[in-house]
Amino acid sequence: MTLTPYDIDLPKTAANHQALTPLSFLKRAASVFPDRPAVIHGRTRFTYREFAGRCARLGSALKAHGIVRGDTVATLLPNTPAQLECHYGVPMTGAVVNAINYRLSAQEIAFILDHGEAKIFIADREFGALANAALKLCKSKPLVLGIDDPEHDGPGEAVGTQSYEDFIAGGDPAYAGETIGDEWDAIALNYTSGTTGNPKGVVFHHRGAYLLSLGNAITAAMGQHPVYLWTLPMFHCNGWCFTWTISAVAGTHVCLRKTEAARIYAAIRDAGVTHMCGAPVVMNMIVNAPDEMKTQTGRTIEFYTAAAPPPAAVLQKMDAAGFRVTHLYGLTETYGPSTINAWNEDWDKLEAAERARLKARQGVRYVVLEELAVMDPETMQPVPKDGETMGEVFFRGNVVMKGYLKNPKATGEAFAGGWFHSGDLGVWDEDGYIRLKDRSKDIIISGGENISSSEVEDVLYRHPAVFEAAVVGRPDEQWGEIAIAFVNLKPGASATEQELIDYVRSQIAKYKAPKTIVFGDLPKTSTGKVQKFKLRDQAKPIGI
Repeated sequence: MTLTPYDIDLPKTAANHQALTPLSFLKRAASVFPDRPAVIHGRTRFTYREFAGRCARLGSALKAHGIVRGDTVATLLPNTPAQLECHYGVPMTGAVVNAINYRLSAQEIAFILDHGEAKIFIADREFGALANAALKLCKSKPLVLGIDDPEHDGPGEAVGTQSYEDFIAGGDPAYAGETIGDEWDAIALNYTSGTTGNPKGVVFHHRGAYLLSLGNAITAAMGQHPVYLWTLPMFHCNGWCFTWTISAVAGTHVCLRKTEAARIYAAIRDAGVTHMCGAPVVMNMIVNAPDEMKTQTGRTIEFYTAAAPPPAAVLQKMDAAGFRVTHLYGLTETYGPSTINAWNEDWDKLEAAERARLKARQGVRYVVLEELAVMDPETMQPVPKDGETMGEVFFRGNVVMKGYLKNPKATGEAFAGGWFHSGDLGVWDEDGYIRLKDRSKDIIISGGENISSSEVEDVLYRHPAVFEAAVVGRPDEQWGEIAIAFVNLKPGASATEQELIDYVRSQIAKYKAPKTIVFGDLPKTSTGKVQKFKLRDQAKPIGI
């Protein structure tokens, strides 16, 4: 590279170059708006001064326990203040937060604790039995901190020998955190459903989390002080990074440990909710709530959804109920949503059904994503923008993961050719908007959760009566998609539909089990490959 005058005597210094990190958002909010409401959780209220102090106490206590850069702190928590605090207090030490999906099985959680080498495991009493079962199965022996949330009014089981509140009580509320020297340092670890074998650990860095968080604020057109309702699980890509976004705009985090229609409408009424996110199942819950439960606010609530395309009928009902739905798309590997169905005001003049059809598309890239393309995966050339030619969706930019933890082979395959291979198949419409058509990885998205069809198939194949099995997704108005299994039994063997469903539920997370089993021969190609496209066509009219 040839030096120019702009390269000489103009170095990076502490004055003009700082590592990007979303931790700076909380620091600013606590400094500029210390008395603004930061967190609402039932009867609990924290200002930004108090919230920042609690995060600092956590970070200080973790440091005193010996947690350092590169260590992992895992959580098994619902949407509570502690889960938010972990998204700041843990990375303040240079450590990595690993928010685990509490819908997984004990075996899956044990694998994650071992693979991520968790030094500390923080679990809510509601999931105590699950946490304790996982701890018995895993090889790692983390310090276990239990949380007995006063807003939990159901059964539970004690976890650990020390409470989270006692642990952070010994921390310093003035702890400033360790200096983030490199924005490429890991900030979060998220496990995603793989198509085969164990889940893969997706590693986020501080730079990507910072940028995606601001991308959310831009996408949502958030001004200062929005009131955000946590209907989206914080274990989903760190709450799609809204855990950090809301603090960037000094907004209010309204925690919701159970996503139920009554609780949603109560929060909208009592807290003045302005924004929320969720899968199609949450929208279905909202629009089908009893009329007497629904809150009439006279204002429009912004709702962001990602996962399977929202059914047109649900979108129309949401619009009528005062919720403006924006469709997003992304993957865990892209920090959550990194495309948006950016709305064209001219579309407002169209009929409701056509508006809903356009709104169901996956859209165009976030402003913080450098490149998005639909290309032929063999030639790596863009497909025509004709709305018909199928290709794979590719991403490239600063909001793409560091890679898969301890899995260089999978990382190399994902980044082959200098692009992130999503595995999702789609088309480019003439206006440049992406529309997904299928998933080459056969991932089923049900209620916002990823279900690997091959993982379910592997379980079915382990049943002594099963000869062949294939699992596909079927569009569903409530869940977005549900899993349907096609099973061919061994000659002379017998098994009922419920027996097989119960068997799957006993082996992996219950939500991954198929809702319906169809018995019979499976359609195959001349080489013996199961033709899943035919099974998807067969699945559509099947009742549940």
